[in-house]
Parts: sequence; structure tokens; C-alpha cells
Amino acid sequence: MEIFIIGVFIIGYVFITLEHVVSVDKASTALVTGVICWALIALGMNIPDFKYQLHEHVGHISEILFFLLGAMTIVELVDNHKGFKIITDSIKTRNRVKLLWILSIIAFFFSAVLDNLTAAIVMGALLSKIMKDKNDLWFFGGMIIIAANAGGAWSPIGDVTTIMLWIKGKVSAINIIQSTIIPSIICMLIPLLYVSFKLKGNISINNNSSQSDEDITSSSERNFIFLIGVLGLLFVPVFKLITDLPPYMGMLFSLGIIWITTELLHRKKSYDKRKKLTVIGAVKKIDILTIFFFLGILLSVHGLQTIGTLDNVANYLRSTFNGDIFIINFIIGLLSAIVDNVPLVAGAIEMYPKEIIDSSFWEFLAYCAGTGGSVLIIGSAAGVAIMGILKIDFFWYLRRITFLAFIGYLSGAFTYWILNKNESDVKLKSRLYKKCSKKDNLFTCKF
Repeated sequence: MEIFIIGVFIIGYVFITLEHVVSVDKASTALVTGVICWALIALGMNIPDFKYQLHEHVGHISEILFFLLGAMTIVELVDNHKGFKIITDSIKTRNRVKLLWILSIIAFFFSAVLDNLTAAIVMGALLSKIMKDKNDLWFFGGMIIIAANAGGAWSPIGDVTTIMLWIKGKVSAINIIQSTIIPSIICMLIPLLYVSFKLKGNISINNNSSQSDEDITSSSERNFIFLIGVLGLLFVPVFKLITDLPPYMGMLFSLGIIWITTELLHRKKSYDKRKKLTVIGAVKKIDILTIFFFLGILLSVHGLQTIGTLDNVANYLRSTFNGDIFIINFIIGLLSAIVDNVPLVAGAIEMYPKEIIDSSFWEFLAYCAGTGGSVLIIGSAAGVAIMGILKIDFFWYLRRITFLAFIGYLSGAFTYWILNKNESDVKLKSRLYKKCSKKDNLFTCKF
């Protein structure tokens, strides 16, 4: 039955990539794929507690979806108030190369302060306000994905996998910054340098906003909502550090505060104006299809995790490459472009329980799992968010961005290897799993 579940996942994945060819929305395909995978688990797999595992997985998925809903609503509220004019008006250059560098650097550090998903949502909304040409919009969106994932990899709160490693006590905040910031910068820098020699000319400015829309809010209201929107997003990691609650709780709290603020701020305006400037108007503009796509694809991936497919792959890598952390983590990073990096990192944490804190294994895993997903547009939360916001085609990304993402990923990985190749904890063979064997299609290893 496992082979049928894997087959369903592959077929669903193919249909997602061929969305524009088959004229079937990827969100619907993802939902059907996810449900079929779990139906086959229920009907054909002898897993006594599969219902409990499903509930557990749905709980983890819901955290991501609530976080995404909260972030998208805040961004739409700021956008409805024309708050992004503060940034768009301050960016004077229309030169493609200069603008690409400016936006990529903003996304890189924004991702580190918040997280790559939030950064992608904000930057995706910002791009649509600056430029109108579809090719420019898609290309800049692809480069933003690379920059956002690179920025999230070196920060303890920048990517969900880095957060996992930090919470589990595998890395410390200061050390993960010191050890991975240079490889992460290289990951963004190499693609930027490469395309800088190819891009020419200026972008076409987006002038679609009407004067009547701008008249709904005053300059002071736009600036105020932009300020509390940014502060609300910045408060999310602070809230997590203070309360140790999941990030989505901080995001929902920030949304609630901003919601109350906008209700009070516009209480004296007419109903027609007020509904456009509060959460009522913002929710109507949210791309709910992106939410459904997230739900379906994560259900599918967690189904593979439940039947042990991902663990089998990880064990196979470990036994095949005899504990070489650079090869194993490099491949895990590339695998994260196909399947979600969260279960891959979770599997690695379980497979190497005795590996010490701040070892090269955990550092390099944080970099690879955080940046490897950029190779495919559906390989990271940031990529899926940008894909939904800007409607980027999968194969267009594969042709135009995948190579750039790969050379960035490879360059950063090589940089980390150069900086750490002589450290004593690089060779895990002497203190990790000594012997691996295969039984009932499962790899087991002994200390």
C-alpha cells in the first residue's frame, strides 16, 4: 500500500506542476491528493493510532495556516490604507539591477527579523505596487524567494526549521547566527551578481491606483497604520520569546490589536468607507486558494511521514554516505524543494539524538533546510506564498529561477564547508550510528 500512496503523491505533484497545461487549479489538486493519501492510510495501512497522528498533523498544519491568515490580513490592511506608499515612494530608482539589489537586501534582513513566510507575503504585496509588467513581477518575485529563504536560514526565528532546531536545544541563537550568516549571504549574493550582468533597462511603473482610493485615507492615517502593522509583525517573535507560545498566537494577537485600532480609527466614517479599511475589507482580498494549497500539500507530505517514507529515505542516505554530514545535509536541502522541510528536519532530529548542541551537523542542516527549498517554487513556504500572490507559473520558475537558486545554494554550502572542514566535529562516523541494516524495508542503525 505504501507504493500506492507514494504513487498518488507523485501523480498529484505532477498535476500541480502542470496546472496551466491541464487547466486545473493546483489548490484543488493538492486537496484531493492529501485526502486520498490519508484515505489509503486508513484503508490499507496497519497503523493503529493513525487517527491520532492525523489530528496531530492537522494541528501542526493549522498553526501554519492561522499564521498565514493573520499575516496576510495585516498586510492587506496596510495595503488598503495605502501604507506601502511610504516604501514605494522612497524607492526612486527604476533601474532593474539597482531595484533588484535593494528589494533583495530588504527581503533578506526582513526575513531574519520576522520569518521568511511573513517577509515573502509583505514583499509580494510590495512588488505588485511597484511594477506592472508580468515578466518583471515574476522575476523579482523569484529572486525575493531566494533572498527571503537565505535571510531566514541564519536567524533563530527566520525559518520554521531553524526555530525547530532552536526550540529542541540543537543550536543556540548566537552560534547559529555566527556560523551560517556568511553562507546565507553568499547564497543570496551569487545569484544577484550573476543576473546583474544580464539585466538591463528600467521597470514599468505601476500606476493603477486611483485618486479616489487614495482619498479614503489621510497621510497621517496611512503612516499610522503602516507603523502599527510593521510593529505588529515585529512583535510576533518577541511574543514567542516571552510566552513560549507558537508564532501563530503572536500573529493572531497582533491582528486583533490592529483590528481594534482600525475599528476605532474609522468609527466616524460612513459604512462604505469603513468596511474597506477594516478587517472586513481585508479578508475579502485574501487569496484563500493559497490557504487551501498549503493545506493539501502539507496533508500529503505528513501522510508520507506517517507511513515512514521520509524516515526510510533519511536512513538510506545515512547508511549510503556513511555519516558524511555535508553530503547528507546537502541532499536533505535538495529534498526539501520537493517535500516539506519540516518533517525532514524533524526526522533528522530523531535520527541523531546524541549529536551535541551547536555541532556542524545542526548548523549545516539549518542552512540546507532553509535555503534548499528555493530550488523549486513549491519547495518553501515563502515560495508557495509568492506563487499564490503573484500567480507565478511552476515551469516558468523552473526555467528562469531554479538554476539561480541552485548556484546560490551550492555556493553557500561550499562556503560553509570551507569554513568548517577542519573542525573536529565534522566527522560523525566515530560517534554516530556504527552499523545500519535493512529489515522489512526499514533501515535500523545501532550505536
